[in-house]
Amino acid sequence: MKPTIPFRLSLVICLLSCTSIAAQYRSQVWCPDNGDGTFTNPVINADYSDPDVCVGPSGEDYYLTASSFQCTPGLPILHSKDLVNWEIIGHALKQLYSGYDHLLQHFSTPRHGNGVWAPSIRWHNGEYYIYWGDPDFGVYMVKTRGGNPAGAWEEPVCVIRGKGYIDTTPLWDDDGRCYLVNGWANSRAKFASVLTVRELSADGTRAIGQPVIVFDGNGTENRTCEGPKFYKRDGWYWILCPAGGVPTGFQLAMRSKSPYGPYEHKVVLAQGKTSVNGPHQGGWVHTKYGEDWFLHFQDKEAYGRVVHLQPVDWSTGWPVMGNGGEPVTTCRKPQASSSPSGIVNPVESDEFNAPALGLQWQWQANYDEKFGVPTAFGTFRLYTHKLGEGWTNLWLVPNMLLQKTPADTFTATAKLRFTSKADGQFGGLIMMGLDYSALVVRRITSPAGEGAFQLVQMTCKAADKGKPQTENIIATLKPTAVDPPDYKPGIHEDIYLRIKVSDSKLRFAWSRNGKTYNDCGDEFQMKEGKWIGAKFGFIAAETSPDADRGWVDADWIRITPYN
Repeated sequence: MKPTIPFRLSLVICLLSCTSIAAQYRSQVWCPDNGDGTFTNPVINADYSDPDVCVGPSGEDYYLTASSFQCTPGLPILHSKDLVNWEIIGHALKQLYSGYDHLLQHFSTPRHGNGVWAPSIRWHNGEYYIYWGDPDFGVYMVKTRGGNPAGAWEEPVCVIRGKGYIDTTPLWDDDGRCYLVNGWANSRAKFASVLTVRELSADGTRAIGQPVIVFDGNGTENRTCEGPKFYKRDGWYWILCPAGGVPTGFQLAMRSKSPYGPYEHKVVLAQGKTSVNGPHQGGWVHTKYGEDWFLHFQDKEAYGRVVHLQPVDWSTGWPVMGNGGEPVTTCRKPQASSSPSGIVNPVESDEFNAPALGLQWQWQANYDEKFGVPTAFGTFRLYTHKLGEGWTNLWLVPNMLLQKTPADTFTATAKLRFTSKADGQFGGLIMMGLDYSALVVRRITSPAGEGAFQLVQMTCKAADKGKPQTENIIATLKPTAVDPPDYKPGIHEDIYLRIKVSDSKLRFAWSRNGKTYNDCGDEFQMKEGKWIGAKFGFIAAETSPDADRGWVDADWIRITPYN
């Protein structure tokens, strides 16, 4: 393990990292800033699905959030000074949903694809607000406490109770009245492809008006219209929304002189002759320098929905995006202050030196302290989750510690120690999706009756359908350390595990010394999760119902170019 530092000193380092060290993180595998005044899309090559963006009161700070579904902490908050260089600064939701005990319990187990859908972020009356639709429970809102999006957010408020509501955006009008536009989930409401507008109370906390259908895409090329964003410009009410389906659709712009329509509409962004499929659903910003830009996603299957930036031209009276309505690959950067923040990317690697979890990590369900905690020893400890009787695969394991894939090609290498108290306990690295594959060390009893470990590749196709996983035993390993024979001793395995990703395919490797790596196991075709991209990170679980938990002590994980 790396040398440890005193806990109080590490706390100071953690606090400093929130303002300086983390802000200097530069990815080795994807950086959109070309360093010459131009950028290359995607500006965030990771799964920030259904992104929305707003500009702060200074006009120099941009804030982005995205769908987080069942993962916690939820509603990631990213910050940028130029719409190209982004860093993760926090989350608006610690749990789903604080203040609602029945929902806290509901989301204590993985509810893949449920939870937070297509949020919107707005600056209003001295605070940042985020609205989203939970298709099973209603429309929710959360706002900052003191106007700092990197700080504390208040507990969420249920604005509208019910099923089917998704993709919500508020608009505070010039007279102080508040309107809300939303889409509908066919899986719950049994109708879709319509957008509705209603009035909310001026503080945005409750509905005071009835919904009005303002657009209907049923039976037309505008089917699957959803993800609307609400704006006002030069006396016109604007709704920007995608239509035509996620991987194949396009972006619509609609305008009306009344929030309740009728709205005329045009296609303002489509794939055309480019390779950027389904360019749509995102947020528009007008900068203090008089420029207009649109952030949207592209569905890249196993890699999830990555974020692109397009210039916007209003010269025709409509927001034509990209290059004449087609996505751009490389473009000049947006104008920014004379001293922008410099090149920065969302953090990926983690040394686990701070007494707080890195902002790139999420759990599969509401966090429980028995999942794992930081240590004062320069590691993060992940305890084994007890698999229930009759388990077939790892789909419902809540304590996987995962992050988004950061690029199309990359290598993730982790140094860890697995400590086991009983046979059947295992831990290691996993690439999780509807299909998954993991490389783990699992405790067994050796033929001599001593404790030993197997190095195992666990793979499952159609995990969401309950299909059983298969196992490929790669090696049998002697423990690298054994506790003295006192009360409930453990055995330990110190090992380096590696994931290598290219063209949405994965290969594993392992090492004893961190210098020489052995490729191992079968090649795995990555698969997206439920509405999200595949995610990778740490897994620890066990089949021993009554044993003391084992654990993974993750020393570090480092993201480097593919090799």
